[in-house]
This record gives sequence, structure tokens and C-alpha cells, in this order.
Amino acid sequence: MTQTSGGQLPYWRLSGFYVCYFALLGLSAPFMALYLHHLGFSSSRIGELIAIPMLMRCVAPNLWGWLGDHTGWRLNIVRSGAICTLLAFSLILVEKSYAWLAMVMALYAFFWHAILPQFEVITLAHLQGQTSRYSQIRLWGSIGFILAVVVLGRVFEWFSLDLFPYIALAIMAGIVVSSWWVPNAHSSPSSRETVSGGFLRQLARPGVLAFYLSVALMVLSHGPYYTFLTLHLEALGYSRGLIGLLWAVGVVAEVLMFMVMSRNLQRFSVRQVLTVRQFSAGRIALAAVGAVCRSPDRAADCSGDARRHVRQLSRRRHSFRAK
Repeated sequence: MTQTSGGQLPYWRLSGFYVCYFALLGLSAPFMALYLHHLGFSSSRIGELIAIPMLMRCVAPNLWGWLGDHTGWRLNIVRSGAICTLLAFSLILVEKSYAWLAMVMALYAFFWHAILPQFEVITLAHLQGQTSRYSQIRLWGSIGFILAVVVLGRVFEWFSLDLFPYIALAIMAGIVVSSWWVPNAHSSPSSRETVSGGFLRQLARPGVLAFYLSVALMVLSHGPYYTFLTLHLEALGYSRGLIGLLWAVGVVAEVLMFMVMSRNLQRFSVRQVLTVRQFSAGRIALAAVGAVCRSPDRAADCSGDARRHVRQLSRRRHSFRAK
């Protein structure tokens, strides 16, 4: 594994990985619950199965992050994680019982959630301090998500949901290929400096604690949304193609926000961006009361997600001295 020659930024290689990675999210977030419902599972069972990847999201990044910090083999972790994700999810073709699917969800999510945090470090290492350009690369992930929800919404409208696992495996294969296309890059030694006292001492700081509380509440609010929105819309009579378009509306707003975020961060502080995001979330909560489906609210919600994502990177860099 070698760094890019001449210090050139491998923009399209990095962007291609984000396209594939978030295309998988564009399949699983709107349509996983629909597929499980197609298999005959109840709402409670669907909620339990979809909760398993979220549990793995709490566990896996910490374990793989520790391994990446102590070995420096971040790109190897990304590549092996992508391969193991593909192999683990292929087990879904063997059986469709609840216990078997629970095992498959746990295995594939354990490896899938190992990939992105390590790849983010590689991306930032390639940027070499030009972190304002991160949003220009990351927006391709949103484009991949949009393409997935729009195209697959139509696919599942025209064809059976039995295609779901095969499409997922094809996208996972794309993640594997794109991970081998990306050249390696290492963070500078200063980026691995830590503040004395470690994570727990940092967590006790009011600003850091408030940051994690904000993120926790955001994830909590999205739980029912990601799990049951598609089922709810289909029960209301929306076609699967239209459901895909509704999911895409908000992510279009996210793409637009990523395109201007580098300039916004040059003009406004992270605190100001956070304040605007929180007021936007409050407006959405009030507007959503009694509403069945409002595309503008979905758009505002996802533009807030874009601001939140960039803000998280900035907060982590300043709180833990990662550059």
C-alpha cells in the first residue's frame, strides 16, 4: 500500500467508495423493513431485527478503531471489512428464519460498521489539512444514496422484493472493488496525539458531553423513522417508486448543504451551525405534528443531517486534537 504520488488528491477514487457505501444504505434504510415485512415478520420482529445493526454500530467501530489506532492498518481493515460484509450477508440466501436472520444481521453489521470510520481517517489523511474539501467528497455518498432509493424504488415496484438480497450483494461487491481502488494514506504523527486523561476525561467536559447528548437524541429520533416510514407510506397507498422519490427529496437538500458547507464553515463558527440546525429540528418537530408526509420537512431534516455530520467531524477534531 502506497500513498498517492505527488501528493495528488485521489478525488474520484475516494468519492467512488462513498457512492458504493451509501448506495447500500440507500437500499437498507428504506427497503430492509419492507423486505422483512415481505417475508412475513410482524412489526415487533422487524423492529428487533433492524435494531441489531444499530447495536453493532455501538460496538464494532470502537473495536475496529482500537485495532486501527494500534496497528495503523486502516486500509486493510476497510478492505477486509468489505469482504467479510459481503460474505456474512450472503448467508441470508441460506435460510429466512428469525434466528438465522438475526445472526446474519449481527455478522454483516459488525463488519460493515467497521468500514466507514476507518475510511474517514484515510480520507482526511489524503486531504492533508484541507478538511474544508471533505464535504465535496462526502456529497458523493449522498448522490449514491439518491440513486439507490430512486432506482430501487422503481425496481421493487416493477419486480418482487425477493431481489433485495441479490441487489444488496451486488452493491457490497461494489464496496469491495472500490476499497481496492483507493490508495493508502497515513495521518501525520500529530494527528494521533491525545489529551492527557483519555476518553473518559474528555467525555466529562461539558461541551463534549453536550455534543454526545445531541447526537444520541438525534439517533433516537431517527429510529422509528428509518424503521417504519416506508411501511407506513406503503400502508397509506404510496407506490414504492414514489416512496423512493420521497426519500431522495431530503438527501438532495443534504447534497446542496454539503456543496456549500466548506464556505459556511469559513464564515460561521461550529456553534452557529449547530444553533441553526437545532432551530431547524425544532421547526420540523412542530410542523410534523399531525402531518402524514411533508416533503419540505424531509428536506429540512436532511439538510440538518448534513450540517450535523460536518459539525461532528469538526467537534471531534477540536475536542480530541485530531487533524
